[in-house]
Amino acid sequence: MMEKNKLAEAMVEAAYVTGTFRLRSGRTADHYFDKFQFESDPKLLSAIAEQLAAMIPAGTEVLAGLELGGVPIAAALSLRTGLPAAFVRKAAKDYGTCKLAEGAAVQGKNVCIIEDVVTTGGQILLSRSDLAALGAEVKHVLCVIERDLQGRINLGNEGLELRSLFRMEELPLPNAR
Repeated sequence: MMEKNKLAEAMVEAAYVTGTFRLRSGRTADHYFDKFQFESDPKLLSAIAEQLAAMIPAGTEVLAGLELGGVPIAAALSLRTGLPAAFVRKAAKDYGTCKLAEGAAVQGKNVCIIEDVVTTGGQILLSRSDLAALGAEVKHVLCVIERDLQGRINLGNEGLELRSLFRMEELPLPNAR
């Protein structure tokens, strides 16, 4: 098992980049955390799943990975734990099965949402509502990185417990903030 502090260092080494980046907010930053770099590295993804597996709430029946970043995390956790996974889209497909949640059935199940990074929790709240409409019981969220305290507050205000492997300030980011 990779120690948690070594995992943090490896994630930063793989995913912390500098340059000029336009953020979703429209602002420009001189550094960026490219989470897909640790999600696409089998060694890091395996180590992340190993750490997160111990944090899955008791009674969880389905892991629900949110599009896009939560999907590889949920798949890795499913492999590690044997729990089935569902992959939750931001919107249902308008072709094929037209499902919002692919994979494991969520109706009547205790579902834990899996996300890579939580900032405000906005998409999590939308997806929780979608999952509830499908009959899922959702009380927990598990993430790799908690970027901002506001996400925890927003989720808590809606009755969701957030469990994070790392808070952003725990990661050894050079020259950050």
